[in-house]
Amino acid sequence: MLRVGEQVRAAITQVLQRGEVRDDVIEKTVISISEVRMSPDLKIATAYVTPLGVTDHDAVIGALNRNAKYIRGRLGSQLRQMKYMPEVRFRDDTSFDNYKKIDELLRSPEVSRDLDHGDTEEE
Repeated sequence: MLRVGEQVRAAITQVLQRGEVRDDVIEKTVISISEVRMSPDLKIATAYVTPLGVTDHDAVIGALNRNAKYIRGRLGSQLRQMKYMPEVRFRDDTSFDNYKKIDELLRSPEVSRDLDHGDTEEE
């Protein structure tokens, strides 16, 4: 499933890079697709995207989902080996926010103090 997800991710990326989707919101936004997760039966592809340089992620995700059937149709030429063309769903990728929160926690004075205190106990 990972290999198929990566193939679908690459195909969606190409469709968006070529500007094949005629939507003002999508055309004006740089979109990063970090991951595509496939359902066990390979009939649903959930693409996790991050719109770059935009504060209203919901508008971009909405535009992608409105155009999902068109994008699905454009994937056919690149994914001929698949028995079924997956239904594409777009979701906001919040993993970058989670990484930022974890990094902030690790850099907090309390954690730094505990880490420094742990180093002196080992010696």
